[in-house]
Amino acid sequence: MPESPIHEGRESYQARRYRVSGKVQGVGFRYFASRVARQLGVTGYAKNLRDGSVEVYAFGTAAMLAALHKELQRGPGSAAVSNVTEEDVAIESKFERGFSIERDDF
Repeated sequence: MPESPIHEGRESYQARRYRVSGKVQGVGFRYFASRVARQLGVTGYAKNLRDGSVEVYAFGTAAMLAALHKELQRGPGSAAVSNVTEEDVAIESKFERGFSIERDDF
């Protein structure tokens, strides 16, 4: 069960995990996700998974996360996104500052 969202001003922050499938490895998808997240003010990470998908952990407001989801569905021009799943997850404080590209999960 996710922890309570963090409140800053009137907006509540939450965390989500996205799993992006399709042709998303070897096409710069993690760097695309990082650039878009930073532009939106979202923090977290992106990493390749063994099954060929990309996992994105994101921390931000509902509006920021909705915008990120939309961009993940689009992906960079070299990618071919077939599906993006999303789930609410616990807030991990170590990812509240900045956005990183994590080592592959294999």
